[in-house]
Amino acid sequence: MITPFLEKISQSLSEDTVYEYSFIPQLNHSLPNIHRIKELMDLIRIVIFPGFFDNAAVTTDTTISNLKFIYSLLNEQIYNGLCFSNDYNSPRKTAEEFTITFMDKLPGIKRLLAMDVKAVHDCDPAAKSHSEVIFCYPAIHALLHYRVAHELLLMQIPSVPRIISELAHSATGIEIHPGAQIGEYFSIDHGTGVVIGETCIIGNHVRLYQGVTLGAKGFVYDENGFPINLPRHPIIEDNVIIYSNSTVLGRITIGHDSIIGGNVWQVHDVPPHSRITQKKATAAFIDGLGI
Repeated sequence: MITPFLEKISQSLSEDTVYEYSFIPQLNHSLPNIHRIKELMDLIRIVIFPGFFDNAAVTTDTTISNLKFIYSLLNEQIYNGLCFSNDYNSPRKTAEEFTITFMDKLPGIKRLLAMDVKAVHDCDPAAKSHSEVIFCYPAIHALLHYRVAHELLLMQIPSVPRIISELAHSATGIEIHPGAQIGEYFSIDHGTGVVIGETCIIGNHVRLYQGVTLGAKGFVYDENGFPINLPRHPIIEDNVIIYSNSTVLGRITIGHDSIIGGNVWQVHDVPPHSRITQKKATAAFIDGLGI
């Protein structure tokens, strides 16, 4: 029979003397729920972009009803996130306070996203309307998740902001760490493969294209060999454009009103009003081999 075999496997999986198993925590409390967080983000999207992602008529009553659901879902998930930490003596009360604080930020998040919609529309002649941008462009989906996750991270809520960011990453291929600081009127065109690191600072009126990496060049380690969380990602000043597949690494500054061309590897500061491009390709054939 299969039962004794399965009992043996179960016992092996529960073995507490296997060293490698120690890296998978044994938890005995509520955890954030990815499916509930996705439901939360769907509701936030509905109230931020009323009429676009919900068949119900947009009325004060429907908005209030959705806000009540958002409050309930967020309160639950913040509480579950706080259970990871021992810093809160009253996680239930703290979760309620954090939830109210976040709800008060929704109008500001909507304002920023409205400017992002305008930026994407203004920077892409293929965009026929602001409505099309909201419906179809992955950048707006990713930025909705980023701007929500960023506010939650500022409140030092464990785990939930990263889950929100990774939901967007999985859906769009755009990875924005919630710790990054991104200004107004931000545009990502196409978007697939964009990576924005935790300590990035991005100004206003910045545009990125697909495949751009704003990453770290290296790490500083403590005496135990673990990386220290220091500022390690680029600062991108206002009115900068970075074209596709360029990589900008380290705590460097790209000065305002600069353009970084495609496929550039940049690890040094760039002064304002710069134009950085890669060297032109050289066509050379040696012995007919094409190399």
